[in-house]
Amino acid sequence: MNKKYKILVMRYRFIGDTILTIPFLRNLRYAYPDAQIDMLVAPVSGEIIDKCPYVDNFIYFDTTKKHRYENKAGNEKKDFWYYVKYLKEQKYDKAYVLKRSFSSAFLAFAAGIKERIGFNTECRGFLLTKRMPYIEDKHEIDCFLDVLKADNIEVKDNYLENWVTQEEIDEVKSIMREKNLNPDDEIKKVIIHATSGNRKKEWEKDKWAQIITWLSNEASVQVVFNGTKNDSSVYEEIMSHVTEELKIPPVNFCGCFNLRKTLAFTKLCDLIVGCDSGNLHIAASVGTPVIGIYGPMNTIKWRAFASDSVIIKTDLPCQPCGLKRECLRDYQCIKDISVEQVKAEIAWKITAPIQ
Repeated sequence: MNKKYKILVMRYRFIGDTILTIPFLRNLRYAYPDAQIDMLVAPVSGEIIDKCPYVDNFIYFDTTKKHRYENKAGNEKKDFWYYVKYLKEQKYDKAYVLKRSFSSAFLAFAAGIKERIGFNTECRGFLLTKRMPYIEDKHEIDCFLDVLKADNIEVKDNYLENWVTQEEIDEVKSIMREKNLNPDDEIKKVIIHATSGNRKKEWEKDKWAQIITWLSNEASVQVVFNGTKNDSSVYEEIMSHVTEELKIPPVNFCGCFNLRKTLAFTKLCDLIVGCDSGNLHIAASVGTPVIGIYGPMNTIKWRAFASDSVIIKTDLPCQPCGLKRECLRDYQCIKDISVEQVKAEIAWKITAPIQ
């Protein structure tokens, strides 16, 4: 009996980066329709693509004592050498090391995986059997696809997608109704996502308050908030800057949804307006239109990957810094974005037919 060809894809940590692997996984499956394709992902963030039909098994990797996400299902964290032993036992034929760290390449090497393909970063090239440069001025999706090209695999497409079950949609609709929000009425529902994993990417709270006031009172739009339970305080502070009564008060869903339900909730909404975060990638993956407010990061690489996504940014000579050096301008790149700029982009989106 012939042994099944086994491939490991390694991209653990961070929600947005995990979503951006989807075109890679699809093209890999085109090339290996009968292989076993497994993926090493982070606890919790890996759930954002756990309905992906191109992956046979997800392996949850968490060796850290302190992690920004909760541990997967409360499981006890393992050390690095546990994963070396585990992966060695699986006898993978090939590993694609999409994570750029030295430790990820060393993990594949120590696990005895014969073919190891990835980026030539962090002086780790000697640990890989095939390596390619990592290009800063190229979208992360296309950088991942370059790894396939380096392995002589044809790339047929690069679109983003994701998968939501009807059960998840129904559960989210039920939660929305509990908050007295009808998910099936005709009023447009706009997610305001004002938080990011790095506060230096966030737009000013008083400006968000002006946008919310305009949406509620003039555009007649239902504003909704979503995020972790801890994000609620950010939206409470934003609402403290609102100086007039709102005709359509926002509804706060912070802490109501896990990642899977966040995916469904975003799909049910008509638009997301937010700062640079994984939530913009979530929206792009389920086809919800995106307006992104960007500051220090490279939008060529990190923009929401959809043909109709809108990028709002300034054009300072120090951009993009990638937050890799001290800012001498007090983050003018994001502070100089005006309320009127954002209003203009939203107005076009909410008056245009939204598919």
